[in-house]
Amino acid sequence: MTETATLAGGCFWCIEAAFKEVDGVESVTSGYAGGHTGDPTYKEVCSGSTGHAEVVQVEYDPETIAYEDLLEVFFRIHDPTTEDRQGPDVGSQYRSAVYYHDEEQKETVERFVHNLQGGGDFESYENDEIVTEIAPLDTFWEAEEHHQDYYDKNPNDRYCQFHAEPKVEKVREQFGDRAATQ
Repeated sequence: MTETATLAGGCFWCIEAAFKEVDGVESVTSGYAGGHTGDPTYKEVCSGSTGHAEVVQVEYDPETIAYEDLLEVFFRIHDPTTEDRQGPDVGSQYRSAVYYHDEEQKETVERFVHNLQGGGDFESYENDEIVTEIAPLDTFWEAEEHHQDYYDKNPNDRYCQFHAEPKVEKVREQFGDRAATQ
C-alpha cells in the first residue's frame, strides 16, 4: 500500500527530478496546492494570483522509505529559510511548504522542523528561521502534461542543467544508500 506526501520547494521540475532518485518512491506528480482558485493553469500560478505553490505529490512505499526520510531529502534539496524564493525563482508560488495528509504527518513534520530549528542531527538552522509552511492539503491540482517528468524529457534544458541537476546529484551523493536502482 502506498502513501502520499505533498511538498513544495521551488520549481516542481527540480523537486520532482530529485525525488525520482529515491528508493521507495513509486511516482512523483507535479502540480499545485495551497491556493484559492479551482483547477489553475501554470500561467495562472506563475502570475502569483491564485495563491498556489508549485508542489509535487510523492507516492511512496512506507515499507521501503519512511515519511521522515522523505522529509530529510526534502529539507536537504531546497532552502527552507528563504520566503517565497528558491534560487532564481521568486514569488509565493515557489514557497517552501509541506501539505500534510493526516495528523500523523502533521506531527512528524512539526517535530522534524522543530529539531532542525534547534540544531538537529543533519543540518543546523539555529541561526536562520525555517519559514516552511505546514498546512493540511486541501486540493491537489495536477499540472499540465508537459510539466510531468520535465527533467527526464528535457535533459539539455539550461534551467534543468543549472537547477534540477544539482538536486539530483545531491540525492545521489547524500542518499546513495537510499537511491533508487536504475
